[in-house]
Amino acid sequence: MTSTNTENSKAVEKTGAPGKGTGALATDQGTTTIADTVVQKIAGLAAREVRGVYALGGGTARAIGALRDRIPGASSSIGQGVSVEVGEKQAAVDLELVVEYGVAIAELARAVRRNVITAIEQMTGLEVVEVNINVNDVYIEDESDDQQQPARDRVQ
Repeated sequence: MTSTNTENSKAVEKTGAPGKGTGALATDQGTTTIADTVVQKIAGLAAREVRGVYALGGGTARAIGALRDRIPGASSSIGQGVSVEVGEKQAAVDLELVVEYGVAIAELARAVRRNVITAIEQMTGLEVVEVNINVNDVYIEDESDDQQQPARDRVQ
């Protein structure tokens, strides 16, 4: 079975049952299987390492993530804003980024792509066939975040 990304013609060979989403590295000594979530976390961490990436995910995902961060004991999703397709020997990654204002987006995309590919290929042995990047927002630092608001005098 072959699965393709809707936005381009590159395909990632899939094996196993549909929806399992695991990659296998076969040798004479045995098989190593890598789950989609592993590749998703590696890609998320690698993308966040690049200077100029403010956050990953769309507006809704970031809002849910902000709520999750306020719940005691809840873990933040490292894979937020990252979707992957893992095949037997290859992987494809889609990222949704929020970039900091003033950063050259084309250069940032190249750096993110290079970092994600390097991390996944070194850690998993999978060939990364594509890293699609969707910049969906620009973060502008609000000056009021840096300055404390003066406390109001009590009305008596």
